Amino acid sequence: MRIIAGEFKSRRIKSVPGEDVRPTPDRLRESLFSILQPRLEDAVFLDAYAGTGAVGLEAVSRGASKAILIEKNREAMTALEDNVRSLGVQSRVQVIKGSAHVYMGSHPADIVFIDPPYDSDKEYERSLEVAGTMGAGLVIVQHDVRRALPDSQGKLTKTRTVRQGTNVLTFYSPMPAAPDPPQTLPLPDPESDTPPANSPQTE
Repeated sequence: MRIIAGEFKSRRIKSVPGEDVRPTPDRLRESLFSILQPRLEDAVFLDAYAGTGAVGLEAVSRGASKAILIEKNREAMTALEDNVRSLGVQSRVQVIKGSAHVYMGSHPADIVFIDPPYDSDKEYERSLEVAGTMGAGLVIVQHDVRRALPDSQGKLTKTRTVRQGTNVLTFYSPMPAAPDPPQTLPLPDPESDTPPANSPQTE
C-alpha cells in the first residue's frame, strides 16, 4: 500500500494481512481526497477506525495540520505506529488505542472519517451518534451499498453520497442555523390615541 499524493507521494506503508482490518481501496481513497482537497489545508483530521493509517496519513500528506487516528486492533496498531515513524510525522499524528465511540467526542476535529467494520450495526450507530455532537465541519462515513444511513444525525444532515462498486461514502455537514423568528408588532387600538410600541411617531 502507498500514499497516493502530496508530501509523501508513493511512500510505502505497511498493511495487515487477513480480514480483521479492511483498508479503504485506493480508488475510493483517491475519490475521497479529490473531494476533500480544498478543505484539507491546516485542518485537523480524525479517523475513527484508522486501521494501519492509510486514510489519516494521506490527509497529512495532502496538507492536514494534524491527524488523530483511533484504532483498537492490536496488529493494526503496531503497523500504524510503524507507518507513523517511517514517515517521520510523530509531531503531526496522534495515535489513540481504543474504541472509536469512547474517544471521538473528546478530540475536536474539522473533518471526521468513520469506517467501521461493515457488518457492525452497533459500531455505526455509536460512532454516528458521537459524530452528531462533535461540531465537525464535515463527517464522512464509509459503508457497504446495502447499508442505509439516516438523513440526519444530531446536528448533522446528509449532503452527498459517492458510490464506487459496493462501497459508498456518505457525507454529512452541520445543519444550517434556524433563522430568527420575524418580529411581531402589536396592532393599534382604533379607540386609543396612543401609538403602539415601536411604531413611527408623527408630529
